[in-house]
Amino acid sequence: MNPQDPLANLHPLRQPEAIGWWPLAPGWWILLALTILVAGLAVYLLRRRYKRNLYRRRALRQLQSLHSRYQADGNAGDFLGEVNALLKSVALLAFPRAGLASQHGEAWRQFLNRSLPPAVQLPAQFDDAAYRAEVPDIDIPLVHSAAAHWIRKHRAAA
Repeated sequence: MNPQDPLANLHPLRQPEAIGWWPLAPGWWILLALTILVAGLAVYLLRRRYKRNLYRRRALRQLQSLHSRYQADGNAGDFLGEVNALLKSVALLAFPRAGLASQHGEAWRQFLNRSLPPAVQLPAQFDDAAYRAEVPDIDIPLVHSAAAHWIRKHRAAA
């Protein structure tokens, strides 16, 4: 035996090759396929929802245009009539035509108010305001906010 250090005669340890990430294990392929499937489904559902609510966005832009015109000229009668017509056209797009097309007055207001919280419900003066020669004493900002809220939040018939 050599009195020198016997460990000095040993060769250094060999490091194994690093494990590569390719090819992927089957579990990763399944996870990748599921991720792509879920992302595709999410894109499809969001796009369908976006298209389904197109009429709401258009109606809100039109309501804003009506309100801007009212603020410029101050004609409450025209504003109330046009808001009423806008709400009716939006309702006819979202609900079955059969029971809705003939509604007017109190029944029409109650139909709208069923979808509105108590703080922004349309007042009773709205019933026939669009059809009267003289404009009733009505809170125009409340009508505007109620119409905007109804357009945004009503639940369309499936």
